[in-house]
Amino acid sequence: MGITKTDLFSTDQNELAAVAKVFAHPARIAIIQHLLKANSCINGDLVQELGLAQATISQHLRELKNCGIIQGTIEGVSVSYCINPIRWTEIQNLFNGLFDQFENKENQCC
Repeated sequence: MGITKTDLFSTDQNELAAVAKVFAHPARIAIIQHLLKANSCINGDLVQELGLAQATISQHLRELKNCGIIQGTIEGVSVSYCINPIRWTEIQNLFNGLFDQFENKENQCC
């Protein structure tokens, strides 16, 4: 079997790209912002908050959970979600590592 394209890049580059892909949908950004604003676990109010169908929200929550950005608990038919603080810090460090590489010097561009 041949080399995959992801093998050409570092672990950090692949992880940053995967996280960026999860952040690349405005509904997911809205969900994250809602969770950050609430600063606690939420359940059931995303449909009213975002105006999207429950199935659509569930799909976006699944993507966020698979990436580790959010965590959830299930109690009967109720599911609660919140920001995963450990993963949030890891992601923040990934993006900061990228952004911190830029040195703003005058006349450095073409």
